Amino acid sequence: MLARLRRSVAGFLDALRTGADTGPDTHGHNLFEAAATYVAACAEDDQDRIDEAAGWVSPEALSFGVNELACRAVVALARERDESPRTVARALLGLPAV
Repeated sequence: MLARLRRSVAGFLDALRTGADTGPDTHGHNLFEAAATYVAACAEDDQDRIDEAAGWVSPEALSFGVNELACRAVVALARERDESPRTVARALLGLPAV
């Protein structure tokens, strides 16, 4: 998991350094906006909006943003429920408690 996060961050930083073209409609959208839109569209099963948000930033940046959103969401739910992030994450995925 940590290795995958490290690769995502490295890819994102490489894209920033090289100024890589991230698609036709990148003006005005940052990776967190893209991630929030992408995840909300996935939850609503809105394929057009998923495709649109995925075009705003590079795949590496989107992956990083979605990961950051997931981490923040789990932490917020854990605080709200007064449980550990591990317990909340496992519950959200339907996994048994450990």
